[in-house]
Amino acid sequence: MANRLLRDRGAPRVGPRWASNFVKRQPELRTRFSRRYDYKRAQCEDPDAINAWFCLVRNVVAKYGIADADIYNFDETGFQMGVIANGIVVTSSERRSNVKMRQPGNREWVTVIQGVGALGFCVPPFIVVSGKYHLSTWYQDDAISRDWRIATSPNGWTTNEIGLDWIRHFNEHTKSRTSGAFRLLVLDGHESHLSVDFELYCKDNKIITLCMPPHSSHLLQPLDVGCFGPLKKAYGRQVEIKMKAGTTHITKEDFFPAFLAAFQLAMTPENIRGGFRGAGLVPHDPAAVLSKLDVKLKTSTPPGTSHGGAETWVSKTPTTAREANSQSDFIKGRISRHQGSSPTSIIEAVEHFAKGAKGIMHRFVLMEARMRMLEGENATLSKRRRAKKIRLRESQSMTLGQGQDLVMQREVDSQLKQEMQENAGRVSGSAQKKRCCSICGQSGHNARTCQVAIPSSSSNDDE
Repeated sequence: MANRLLRDRGAPRVGPRWASNFVKRQPELRTRFSRRYDYKRAQCEDPDAINAWFCLVRNVVAKYGIADADIYNFDETGFQMGVIANGIVVTSSERRSNVKMRQPGNREWVTVIQGVGALGFCVPPFIVVSGKYHLSTWYQDDAISRDWRIATSPNGWTTNEIGLDWIRHFNEHTKSRTSGAFRLLVLDGHESHLSVDFELYCKDNKIITLCMPPHSSHLLQPLDVGCFGPLKKAYGRQVEIKMKAGTTHITKEDFFPAFLAAFQLAMTPENIRGGFRGAGLVPHDPAAVLSKLDVKLKTSTPPGTSHGGAETWVSKTPTTAREANSQSDFIKGRISRHQGSSPTSIIEAVEHFAKGAKGIMHRFVLMEARMRMLEGENATLSKRRRAKKIRLRESQSMTLGQGQDLVMQREVDSQLKQEMQENAGRVSGSAQKKRCCSICGQSGHNARTCQVAIPSSSSNDDE
């Protein structure tokens, strides 16, 4: 943008270090690393929505008389069995590139459904692996507690049936621990958490479910705030240890002991209580979450100048059309009243006016550039939407050039096929036999209307 503005003035382009030097010259500016952030998550960081959530929690707790010991949270998290965690390693000072850590690379998916209580209680994990049958080798490790539960699904993901099975698992391990009449279960809006059977089971067993606002689990869910991050990191470390020990492929039999070690390190009562505290649930503290939100600054509206004219206007750089009009009237008034006095005030007013005009032109240039960018992006998006999705080849890999050649060949074949069909239609139309009279053999009439006389058999006999 700086080069665009300079080009309009006829000035040379900026240097390669102009941006960093500009920031150094401006004490009110500084550089920061940007952070990738999902658009939908950013949209949900609304203080009003967060406050409404905490009001709902407070009202439900008060209505049903739920004690802190009866507040729970559950969610699922996924693991790729053969992926290690990133970390800092000690290496030679002469090394310039990053250190590469080998990993087994098995990306088979395993889902862990986990429930935790506000006072640090941890429901035995519910593990979903991909497969159809349970294998005896999964159950040979005596170190794993007998109350852990394993389920199978075609892809290692949860389903409505598995969700219902988990809520039964939850009830089995928390019913005897209930202090009051009801339990509160905080969850997200996953389909398996909102099935009819799931809700009916909760209702029959006095489990009150509260669904968090969408895309807000990173702020409001205790498991995401205090537990899942350390758990995944600890599991990655366990896979790294196995890799150093010579394991090159992580199987389900390897996953269970590695996950057990990570579970014991990460799912501690301290981390669980810290998750509830960071999510503002126990103790009830909305400020713990609201303080993390990005503050959305709003530009204040300039004070109105509806009653101001050339007499009350104070000379300054105009930022709106109305202020520019007031500045213009001010200059005209000063010129008309100038009689041999110093022209300093007039010059300053003109400079203010010129500065405002330049600012408007600069904003116009930037808006024009943005408009062109948006138009180009819109044209590209429209082209993609109009393009037909044609299947080129089943399986196998191919380069971009090969794909383009296949697309072009398909277009040529389609055009040739269309031309052949058109030519065939013309030939069949021209070669179609015309209807003729059965008496004279001429077209245009039939035997009933033919004018040619048919010789009788009697005349032939006389001759």
